[in-house]
Amino acid sequence: MASEAVSVPATQEDNRDPQANGTKQEVQSEETETLSKRQRKKLLKQQQWEEQRDLRKQKRKERKQQRKLDRQTQAEDGTEYASRKRLRREAEPSPLRLVIDCSFDNLMAVKDVKKLHKQIQRCYAENRRAAHPVQFYITSHGGQLKQNMDEINKGWVNWKDVHIKPEHFHEVLNKEDLVYLTSDSPNVLQELDENKAYVIGGLVDHNHHKGITFERAKELGIAHAQLPLGSFVKMNSRKVLAVNHVFEILLAYLEKRDWKEAFFTVLPQRKGAVPVGQEDMQEEGNDEEEEDSDRDSGTCEPVTEKNEDTKDQSNYPQKDASQLNQSDSCGVNVEQKEMTS
Repeated sequence: MASEAVSVPATQEDNRDPQANGTKQEVQSEETETLSKRQRKKLLKQQQWEEQRDLRKQKRKERKQQRKLDRQTQAEDGTEYASRKRLRREAEPSPLRLVIDCSFDNLMAVKDVKKLHKQIQRCYAENRRAAHPVQFYITSHGGQLKQNMDEINKGWVNWKDVHIKPEHFHEVLNKEDLVYLTSDSPNVLQELDENKAYVIGGLVDHNHHKGITFERAKELGIAHAQLPLGSFVKMNSRKVLAVNHVFEILLAYLEKRDWKEAFFTVLPQRKGAVPVGQEDMQEEGNDEEEEDSDRDSGTCEPVTEKNEDTKDQSNYPQKDASQLNQSDSCGVNVEQKEMTS
């Protein structure tokens, strides 16, 4: 009798379980339906990431074992591993100082701070492998940027060959040595003075604060200049580059001593950069594509038959739309406003 009495609640509980499970599935399905297409895609991607955790762990283990075997083979041969070490030792550090001014933290949204963090990581990596690594400074380090770096990449505290300072750049370095790189400056940089410290504005604001780095340089009474981009490159987009692109261009110039070669080594293809004097060749190639394309796509079109008012109303909105499309389609946003040239 006792066993029968006990079995009755168990049976009732078993009967309730399918209903509870069905209700839970309905709630989950309703929640899934309320999600947007992008959210559902993100949720699916996260689920796949969790499901493949063990597989990734196994692959990492295999790669680690393979690297160990490679090192053993290289140690026996005594060739490749030694040559890699020699390449690192043969790098000739440059006395030139490159500074990223991070004092615009309060002007950026969190997503833009994260983009700046990625660009700084790229600068650090490129400087470590450069033929002529510069003296790298990150100033005004704090606020959202430091918080983001602490959360995502705590290893930054172990970075080598970089000076990370909470103070402003003009408090760390002599004003007489400073040159602020900004696309709004009327001065065009012709040569790099390796005794100077060149400052790059660490600002990602999508052109909301145009001219702010130029004004900052004038307020502090320090020299300012822009890269000679217009003398060598014709682009179908704005001449505003990301922090890491300016940094890499300067590294490339130190190695090649040629501005044109430095620009075309670094500039991404999506910028549509061509050497000055070859614009006609690019336009001829683009004309055939434009004939079959939609004229409302946001590209810049000739406005010779339009008056000045029409130009002001048509060109600028189209340019902004083009920039937004480009920034959404790339991992590193080259249309961000770091106020550098």
